[in-house]
Amino acid sequence: MARVVALVPDLLFGSKVQAALTGAGHEVRLVSAAGDARAALAEADVLVVDLATDAIDGPALVAALTAEDALGDVRTLGFYSHVDVATRERAEQAGFDLVVPRSRMNREGAALVTRLAGG
Repeated sequence: MARVVALVPDLLFGSKVQAALTGAGHEVRLVSAAGDARAALAEADVLVVDLATDAIDGPALVAALTAEDALGDVRTLGFYSHVDVATRERAEQAGFDLVVPRSRMNREGAALVTRLAGG
């Protein structure tokens, strides 16, 4: 399965994401800061980013990683609050491979990661 770096500053939701992904066989490294996510990318297949937090600017992070060619083959999945259309648009423009509402991440996160990882 996929090696995942999950940048989710919200400890409660991060634990839910981690449990769902590990339950599906993915190897998950949960981080709460952009620098930690950046450092872990070398051993990742998928980067999952919480776009619904003020603690990080996920679109800016992915745009910077893309500009630096630091993502390599790492696929990106962002999730946002369904009412925040502007964040979704920023994430899509930043180059995320997939951007979904938080509710869909909750329901289908493991399957989405599997699909992004090519499985």
